[in-house]
Amino acid sequence: MLSRVTSAEKSRRLAHRLPHYTDVRWTDSTGSTNADLLADVTAPAFTALIAGHQSAGRGRLGRPWTAPPGSQAILSVLLRPGAEELDLLGTIPLAAGLAVLDAVRAVSGPAVGPELKWPNDVLWDGRKLCGILVEAAGFPEDPRIVVGLGVNVSLTREELPVPHATSLVLQSVDVAAEEMAVAVLEALHRRLAQWATGDRTLMDDYRAECITIGKPVRVDAPTGQLFGTVADVASDGRIDLLAQDGSRHLISAGDVTHLRRTDTGY
Repeated sequence: MLSRVTSAEKSRRLAHRLPHYTDVRWTDSTGSTNADLLADVTAPAFTALIAGHQSAGRGRLGRPWTAPPGSQAILSVLLRPGAEELDLLGTIPLAAGLAVLDAVRAVSGPAVGPELKWPNDVLWDGRKLCGILVEAAGFPEDPRIVVGLGVNVSLTREELPVPHATSLVLQSVDVAAEEMAVAVLEALHRRLAQWATGDRTLMDDYRAECITIGKPVRVDAPTGQLFGTVADVASDGRIDLLAQDGSRHLISAGDVTHLRRTDTGY
C-alpha cells in the first residue's frame, strides 16, 4: 500500500532544503498563497508558502493566473520591511523577476532563451513564463510585503492561462514543479538579501538583463498612453522614458509593449 506524504512531512522536507528561510510551509491546494500569508499577522519574515495548486491566483492588474494542479511552481514569500527599507519597496518586483530569471537559467542551462522585460516579465521566445504579484498590508504600523509567483512548468499549449504564455516543458526544459519552486526560492532569497541591504549590484544586474532598455515602447500608464524609447531603469525601479516629443517621464506602473521602429504610432 502506498503511503501519502502529509503536508507537514513535505513542509519539513522543504525546510531542510531551504535553510535560509525562517519558516517553510507546503499546502496541497489553496485559494491564494499571497492571501494566506497576508492574513497570517504572526508569521515571521522570510516565511515561504508553497502550493501544489491555487484556485484564485492573480497576476498584475488582478488578471487571473490559473493552471491544473501540479503544473506550476506556486509560492509566496513574506517580508517585514524595517523603516530603513521602506524607500526601497519599488524595486521588490524587479528583484523578484530577476530571481525567477536566475532560477530558470539554473534549471535550463546557459542556453539563450529566457529574457526579462520590465518590470518583471520573464519571457521565452517572447511568451510569458511566470506571473508575479507583490502585495502589501499592515501599513504603517505593521508593514508586510508578500511576493507571490507562479512559474509555468509542465503546462501544455491547451492548458496555458493566456495565449501569449509558455511553459518550461514547451521550451524543452524537463523539471518537476517542486524542484522549480526550490530553485526560485533559493534565487529569491539571494536577490531579496541584496535588496534589503541596498546592494547596488542588484540594479546593475537588473539593467544588464532588462531587454526593455533601449527599446521603442508603448506604455499604457494610469495617466494615459505614451510612446517613446526606454533610456534606463532608475535606481528606484521606474523606467526612464524618452517620449516622442522629447519629454522625459519616470514611470512606476503600466503595461509596456515593445514596438518595432516601423510600428504604427512610433
